[in-house]
Amino acid sequence: MSFSRFAEIKQALTSGTTVLSVVEHYLQNIHSKNADLNIFLEVFEEDAKNAALEIDGKIKAGTAGKLAGMVIALKDNLCYKAHKVSASSKILEGFESLFTATAVERLIAEDAIIIGRVNCDEFAMGSSNENSAFGPVKNPLDTSRVPGGSSGGSAAAVVANMCTVALGSDTGGSIRQPASFCGIVGLKPSYGVISRSGLIAYASSFDQIGPFSTNVADAALVTEVMAGQDPKDSTTAAIETKNLLGDVITSPKKIAVLKEAIDSEGTSTAVKDALKEKIEKL
Repeated sequence: MSFSRFAEIKQALTSGTTVLSVVEHYLQNIHSKNADLNIFLEVFEEDAKNAALEIDGKIKAGTAGKLAGMVIALKDNLCYKAHKVSASSKILEGFESLFTATAVERLIAEDAIIIGRVNCDEFAMGSSNENSAFGPVKNPLDTSRVPGGSSGGSAAAVVANMCTVALGSDTGGSIRQPASFCGIVGLKPSYGVISRSGLIAYASSFDQIGPFSTNVADAALVTEVMAGQDPKDSTTAAIETKNLLGDVITSPKKIAVLKEAIDSEGTSTAVKDALKEKIEKL
């Protein structure tokens, strides 16, 4: 059993696979790979299994939410009630959240399963995920390299197939850069699209929660669910996101090329060649 996108999980569920078996698939990957990659700080194994059993019941009753079967990892700066959150710092060691972040709450309401919390740069301050109190995260594509940061654990969890989607936070590149380093989709939504309530702040006027996934469709779906005004965050805006993927598909496309970055002497030849090849294809 292997899943690279949520559509494959939904197809498997219609063919008799259970949500519990989906969760067990991801747990097996975590247990077999995490010692080497140092991605998960804590796995909510029993909680995830119990939630899976409950959602299996909902599927049989025809009452399951739109994210039934999706397994999500949380960057360790997102609050989840009665679960630890430390921002990868010993300062918050042992602290348990008193409430759940609005974005996480909305995912759970649609029957997503939270499987654990993942490593990041301490208090989201870093760009390599080497600045965690719990040690660096390794890039699953090449363990001699970093996965980027600060949401490196989130990006690595997705590319290592330890979850369907992971949540990160982006202040100055902390979703976009690790997504790039790990070769997956990472989205920093426009400021105000997703509530910051329950996110441990770095710079509140820039911070934004966003998803990591292997494909645009999953990122769009999760963003749709998380988005919307929230009385707990006065900066959230009334932005319509009900057909986000459709809007992405039908809207005109523009590609921006930062020539100064490609022409820079500091950019490796391999990176330059890969970028130029992709630009030509686009």
